[in-house]
Order: sequence, then C-alpha cells, then structure tokens
Amino acid sequence: MREVREESAFQERLGRLLRDPVVVQALRSAAAATIAYVIALRVSPEAAPLTAPLTALLVVQVTLYATLTNGIRRVNSVVAGVLVAIAFSLIVGLTWWSLALLIVASLAVGHLVRVDEYVPEVAISAMLVLGVTTIGDTAWSRVLETLIGAMVGLGFNLLLAPPVWVEEAGESMDGLARRLRQLMLRIGEEAAGRQPFEQAAARLHEARRLDHDIVEVDAALRQAEDSLRLNPRVRDSLLHRVVLRTGLDTLEICTVVLRVLARTLTDLAKEREPEPLFAKETGVVVEQLLSEIADAVVSFAVLVTTHVSSNADAAESRLSAELRTAAGTRDKLALLLREEAERETQHWQLLGAVLTEVNRILDELDTEHRSRRLLEELDRVSGEQRAKMPRLNRLRERMGVQEKLWRNRTGIGGRSW
Repeated sequence: MREVREESAFQERLGRLLRDPVVVQALRSAAAATIAYVIALRVSPEAAPLTAPLTALLVVQVTLYATLTNGIRRVNSVVAGVLVAIAFSLIVGLTWWSLALLIVASLAVGHLVRVDEYVPEVAISAMLVLGVTTIGDTAWSRVLETLIGAMVGLGFNLLLAPPVWVEEAGESMDGLARRLRQLMLRIGEEAAGRQPFEQAAARLHEARRLDHDIVEVDAALRQAEDSLRLNPRVRDSLLHRVVLRTGLDTLEICTVVLRVLARTLTDLAKEREPEPLFAKETGVVVEQLLSEIADAVVSFAVLVTTHVSSNADAAESRLSAELRTAAGTRDKLALLLREEAERETQHWQLLGAVLTEVNRILDELDTEHRSRRLLEELDRVSGEQRAKMPRLNRLRERMGVQEKLWRNRTGIGGRSW
C-alpha cells in the first residue's frame, strides 16, 4: 500500500513538472532546434548550418502568438542584416572603420524595419556575413538557414497543439486570493483582542509585500493572454482574456484597500496604546466581518478562474450568499462604530475610515458591479480591435447584411418552428 502511495505521489510530481512552463519551454526549444539543424544539414551548403537551430531556438516561444510575432521579427532582422552586409562588401569591404559604420548602419536599419528586441541581431548578422570571404554564397546560405529555423519554429507550435497557460494563471490568481484571506484573518483575530502598535505595523508590512505577489500574478496572466491569442484550441479568447484581466484588477484593488485598512488600524493602535483597538463587542464583529470578506475573496477568485458554466454558477451563488452575509455584519459594525465614535470623538475619523474601507472591498466584489465592469471592458477592447482592423470589420458587416437578406428571402430564421 505504501509503494502504491509513493508511486502515485511520484506520478503527480512528474505531471506537475511536465506542466511547468520552464520545463515545457526547454523541451520544445530543444526539439525545434534539433529538427531545424537536421533539415539545414540536407539543404544548406554550409558544413555546420548553426543559424537554423539558433533561429528556431529564438523563434519558439511559450505561446503561439509570441512565436508568430517573434518569428516574423527574427526573419526580418536577419534578412536586413544580410542585405546591409552585401551592400558594404560591394562598396568598402571589411576594415576597422567600415566595421564601425556597419554596426551603426545595421542598428539604424533595425529600428527602421521595427524588429524591436531583435535590433542587435541585424548588426550580428551583418558582421558574421561580412567577415567571410565568399560573401554571396554565405549570405544566401544564412538567409536560407534563417528561413528554415523560423519555419520549423512556427510549424512546431501549429502542428503540436500550442499550450494554453490559463490554468497556471488561475492557480497564481487563486494563490493571491488565499494570501489575502490569510492576512485578513490575522488582522481580524488581532482586532478582536489587544493589538499592540508593533503588531499592527507588522500586518501593514505584510499588506505591502502583497504588491510583489500582484506583479508575479500579472506576469502569469500576460503569458496566459498571449497563449489565448490566435490559438485554434480556444474559442472566445477575448472573453477569457477580459475575464481574467478584470478579475486581477479587482483583486489588486482589494489588496490596495486592505493595505489602507492596515494603515488605518496601525494609526488607531498608536493612538489608543495601551488600550485595546476596539471595544470587546466591536472587535468580535470586526473579526467576523473580515473572516466573511476573506471567504468572499477566495470565492471571487474561484468564480473568475472557473470556465465550466455549472461550476461558475455554483461559484457565483456562493459568492452572492457570502456577500449578503458580510453586508449584514457590516451594518451591525456600522452601528457599533458609530457608538464608539460618539464616546471617543477624537478617533471618529479612523473609526469611520475602517467602515469606508471594508465597504470598498465589498463593492469591488459585488457581482453586479463586476458584470457592469466586464461588459464595459469587453466593449472597450472590441472597439479597439475594430479600430485596428476597419477593413476586416466592414467585410464582416457586409457578410452579416448579406446573410440577413438571404434568410429573409428564404424564410430561414424568420420564425421559430
């Protein structure tokens, strides 16, 4: 029985390893580079056509979108460098001063042809080609090898189903939500008892460190967004991207508001030292409310990262129920904080700020607020796409009009049978 459990644990670890983006990228790059080299050996006149595997290695990226964009820029940079080298070889040849001019000219050409991060590759290609004797043969061989490597890199993702990194982005977002939950629970527990100033300040530092977590989640989300673009395995990629992006925006706002809440509690603890942060009954309600909000944050993350409709409906129902419960607790806390503010008028601003900040988190998590925000973002992104491709959109509109006229003439779609 123990051997079965160990084998199962090993298989689980192996599965996680094979899904790791770094491991997947290494395997895909090595395979693409090897295939490109084998093809170039048969086609190129060079004895060691290393440009082909080098190009394939640089072209193959984690996502299909990045592969296509990088492949085009990579080919453009190499071809531009070769053409610059041919021009220099016909005019001046290779000297110390012509090398300097070559580098300057190549970098300028790289910016003109807009190859972005591959601008240095233009100069590298030009120097490698200019440094050989048989300039014509080597130049065209280098272009041929570059095309081979680029085509292998592009075809590798097209033929071998390109990965979709939505699950990894979802796990990263879920991890951020759970760290938010743990911090809220600790703040609530300390608010229910005596919270020294040093302890409140420690929670404030924890809230500030969450900014680094947001940066990591944002990087994972950008990778997921790229993996959805131009991916034949994904339908409604725009909707997927907008759902994830708006979800992260909401969690980021909640993180900022939690940091402000921690700042408020730190100031309040400093003002009331050595007295308790809240009255006993108020502290218990604060702990209860933060616990309910913490659960709602996790439910929100589950809702955002769930793509199966039945599970999404269940997650939305759970989130709505948790928010209703938290709203009731919030109303109870509002009465208690008002009583405390009337007793201690010097602290009324900080007590009011506590209520304002928990209200802001509840508003951000509200399902109706999220639906409006999601529709606004979809309209904005769709509008940007239509502005970038006006001809394609006019063609779609014409096709839609033609289809409507055809349906009216044939009677199809006019009535529900």
